[in-house]
Amino acid sequence: MSRSDDILKVHRLAHAGGSAALLEWLASHLGGWVAVVDPEADHGSAPEAAVRGAAELGARGVRSAVLHGADCATLLFALDGRRVLAAVLEQPHHPDAPALLADAAVPLGLVLRAEEAGRREERVRRAEGQAREAVLHLLMNGWLSTAHQIAGTLGPALPDPMRMYVVECPTGRRAEVARLCRELTGGRAWIVRCPVYVRHLIVLAPAAPAAGAAAGDPLAEALVEGARDCAVGVSGELALREAPTAYTQAFHALAVARGSADRHARFGPGPELALAAHEAGAAWAEALLAPLHTYAPRRPQDPGGQELRATAHAWLNFTSHATRLLKVHRNTLAARLRLIEALLGLDLARLADQAALSLALRLTSGAGPGPGDRAGSGGAPGTAAPGLDDVLRDPRLTDWARAHLSGLSGPDAPPGARDTVRTWLAHDAQLVPAAAVLGVSVPGARKRLTRIEALLERSLLQSPSARHDLWLAHRAEELAG
Repeated sequence: MSRSDDILKVHRLAHAGGSAALLEWLASHLGGWVAVVDPEADHGSAPEAAVRGAAELGARGVRSAVLHGADCATLLFALDGRRVLAAVLEQPHHPDAPALLADAAVPLGLVLRAEEAGRREERVRRAEGQAREAVLHLLMNGWLSTAHQIAGTLGPALPDPMRMYVVECPTGRRAEVARLCRELTGGRAWIVRCPVYVRHLIVLAPAAPAAGAAAGDPLAEALVEGARDCAVGVSGELALREAPTAYTQAFHALAVARGSADRHARFGPGPELALAAHEAGAAWAEALLAPLHTYAPRRPQDPGGQELRATAHAWLNFTSHATRLLKVHRNTLAARLRLIEALLGLDLARLADQAALSLALRLTSGAGPGPGDRAGSGGAPGTAAPGLDDVLRDPRLTDWARAHLSGLSGPDAPPGARDTVRTWLAHDAQLVPAAAVLGVSVPGARKRLTRIEALLERSLLQSPSARHDLWLAHRAEELAG
């Protein structure tokens, strides 16, 4: 093979396969050891002559050298920085080896710089993704000021008021759909890869001018038009401080969008539980959560009250998937949940206690009294605090419950919808025991609940689920008699 053929081969390999493919071909073609050596790095099994020669080349400030040994020769060619292309070949080596290595040094240096630039770009991309995820986490836990500061650095500014979109993408297409969303919003939307569901994008977009419920959503329509295998759930127009509510609304709307021919849906109108229960339940919620808000860990590295509150919120929304959101091991999550149960006197295996905690978290800001302070809403020792049933007996909660459950007995409801939901809730939202009581298979029970999801326009089987609100609505209805 001529030198020109070798040069052409070197450039093709550098372009198509990168540095690894080029070095592998050089080693095979020359019948020796060929690699890139940095004299200040740990090369493990690299020949001593190559490491020593690379250091010598840098110390002398020359561009190339040959070190002769008893039965081998080490050929060295300087690349960028401290790196050296080194080849250790048995004697007598191929006569064209010095020329071939010299010809390969230039494209190898270029491809090494390109690969390093690519790695730096990937690190920057990951860091930005983690920062955006951190902003989302701050929003979900009420830290708006810090969220605004970080978002202002990354851009764009967080929209307020806003609509939240949950976009479900085919596997591997989140980056493509995110680019489409940036184009459609003119770069004004805040886009985050969901830390829990690997196929979801979370989008906070400036609220469009008010339109009727039947008018649809232009951004959701354009997203589905541009990516037809996606589904989009859209929240109502809300203030930024209501980001947790917006996410829940968009997630419930996504459950409807999956079964819709349009592949997008806006959260259906209906009374909000937190608004209906706020006046009657604020004191109860503060009293229930006082041990959490005043908790002071014994060791600095242990989670405090605010971190435990965030853990409870994440677990209620995402169950075992909360480990992805919180970035903790499942054993750490389990230990925190046991501590929360001990502090609040709850059994989080029971749906009733989950629902109580979910409502209490929504009725409080979390900015309670500091460690060591007495929570004023708890009353003096020995004073009976209001209970959840006392809250649910309030007429406003009764009205909310009846409105929330009305779809289960309406003309569009499948036969036995109310009994199906009631049985499922009575068995802590577990499909297996509920199916046994209903006398159907587990897949049959799942199909029933899937039809009810479309009826209620709420997600039931995938978290965040409406199971907590449904339990509270049934209990309020029971108390109303």
